[in-house]
Amino acid sequence: MKKIVLASASPRRRELLGSLGLDFDICVSGVDEIAIEGETPAEHALRLSQEKALAAEAPPASFVIGADTIVIIDGEVLGKPQDRAHAAEMLRKLSGREHRVITAFAIVRGGAVQASRTVESGVLFKDISEKELAWYIRTPEPYDKAGGYAVQGIGAFFIREIHGSYTNVIGLPLAEVMEALEELDAFRLEDLAVR
Repeated sequence: MKKIVLASASPRRRELLGSLGLDFDICVSGVDEIAIEGETPAEHALRLSQEKALAAEAPPASFVIGADTIVIIDGEVLGKPQDRAHAAEMLRKLSGREHRVITAFAIVRGGAVQASRTVESGVLFKDISEKELAWYIRTPEPYDKAGGYAVQGIGAFFIREIHGSYTNVIGLPLAEVMEALEELDAFRLEDLAVR
């Protein structure tokens, strides 16, 4: 098993981490993403990132990365849409407005959290027409994404502006994750595979 382990089934997180040339394994931990009454959205995401990393079955010497991404508008957390009607409802809320995307990550080693952080970005949507909405929700893209859209996919044409980290909106704030891994001496820059 590699020294770095990603505790996520997300293909987007896998692609982001892989794009840096890091050598890592995947170990998905089936953590329930249930909110606890009274916790803020940021606390919720941070707790889940830690639980995911702690639940992954990885050797104690491994650096295990857990992450959780949430979309928030008007204080409401938008999860993954369950069906077309739910996706349409979410996208109508986001249309013509700015929302927040919070990704929390945690790095665990030897059963203890070594680093954890939340990163927040603002995303401004254009006004989405009903025709565009009807077309988009017929694609497979909205259904496994928080907020019902993919910034790195065809949903990008809804986005006017991003304030903050682009990779955070995708699901893993690379600058912050790499800084934390470097501080923990989890890899050496000269060992990264240049692609």
